[in-house]
Amino acid sequence: MKYYIIAGEASGDLHGSNLMKELKKKDAQAEFRFWGGDLMQEQGGTLVKHYRDLAFMGFAEVIMNLRTILGNIKFCKKDIQEFKPDAVILIDYPGFNLRVAEFVKSLGIKVYYYISPQIWAWKTGRVHTIKKFVDRMFVILPFEKDFYAKYDYEVDFVGHPLLDALKDLPELTTEKFKSENNLDDREIIAILPGSRKQEIRVKLPIMLSVAKDFPEYQFVVAGAPSQEESFYREIAGNDLKIVFGKTYDLLRSAEAALVTSGTATLETALLDTPEVVCYKGSRISYEIGKRVVKYIDYISLVNLIMNREVVKELIQNKLNTKNLKSELSKILNEPKRSEILNDYKELRENLGGSGASQRTAELIVRDLEA
Repeated sequence: MKYYIIAGEASGDLHGSNLMKELKKKDAQAEFRFWGGDLMQEQGGTLVKHYRDLAFMGFAEVIMNLRTILGNIKFCKKDIQEFKPDAVILIDYPGFNLRVAEFVKSLGIKVYYYISPQIWAWKTGRVHTIKKFVDRMFVILPFEKDFYAKYDYEVDFVGHPLLDALKDLPELTTEKFKSENNLDDREIIAILPGSRKQEIRVKLPIMLSVAKDFPEYQFVVAGAPSQEESFYREIAGNDLKIVFGKTYDLLRSAEAALVTSGTATLETALLDTPEVVCYKGSRISYEIGKRVVKYIDYISLVNLIMNREVVKELIQNKLNTKNLKSELSKILNEPKRSEILNDYKELRENLGGSGASQRTAELIVRDLEA
C-alpha cells in the first residue's frame, strides 16, 4: 500500500515514525511519502516538508504567516493528488490536517486520523468536520472515547504511543550522562523551553532566572532538533549548558524539570521526573485563547488525564522568577516530591498498556484490506 502521512511537529514526527515502523511489519511493501521530520525519514520513504518549516505558534503568529500556511495546504493537496496514495494518515496538527482531510475524502481516498486534535478543549465544532471527512479516528487519551461518543462518533482508543517510545530505553547512569555531556558533579535541573523560536525566546530567560537561587544544582537545557545551538546562546549566553538529541536521557538524569506545556509534560511524568509546567504566549494569543478555551481546567496533559492538579501550572503572568523558585523548591523536597511520584504511577495506569502504534497499524491495514 501507498501511505501519505502528515505530521506537523516534533511529537508527531516521533509517533509517526513508530507507526511507520509497525506498518512495515504488517505491510512489507509499504511505500511512504510524508510531512514530518528526521525520525520519520529514518523509516524510509520521501520527506516532502520538514515540520520545522511548518511550526507557527499562537493566533497572532498564524495570522502573520497565513499566506505561507495556505500555500503549504495548496501544495500538499496537489502532492497527494499526484502520489495517489491508498490512505492518508493525519497526525494531530488540526488547522492544516482537517483542511486536507476534506480534499482527500473528495478524491475517494481513505482518511485515517492518529492522535485526535484537542477539540475537547476548544473548537468543539470540529467534531462535525471529523465525522464527515475522517474514516477512522484513533485516540490516545482515555477520556476522548467518551467525548466523541457524545457526538455519536465511534473512535478507537489505542493507548498512548509515548508508552511505546519509553518502554525500551537503554540503561543509563547519571554519572555517565554527566561525563558524556561535559556536565559537572552537581545534580541536574532539566529545562525544556519548547521547540519553536517564539516560545524559546519568551520562556527560556524566565526558566533560567531561578538558577542563581539553586547553586547546588546545574540547569541544563534540552535543545530542540529544529534549532541551532547559536540561537540558544544568543538568548542565554555562552555559559549555557545545553544538550541536543538526548531529552529523555536528560530527564532521566534530572532531579526535577521546568517544562513548557504540551507533550513534553507527559513525557516528563512518564519518566518519573517531578516538574513545573511553564506557559507564556504572546499577549494577543493568550487573550484570544482565554476566551475560546472554555471546556478544560488545565493546560498540561498530566493534569487533564488525572482530572486534578498533579503538577503545578504557571501560566502567563504567574510564570515569573518568584513563583518558579517557590514551586521548584517544593518538588525538590518532601513531602511534595513523593506525592508527585505516587500520582505518576496512577497516571501510567490510566493510560493503559504499551502497543498504541502496533494496534493502530493493525487497524489501518485490516481496514484497507477489507
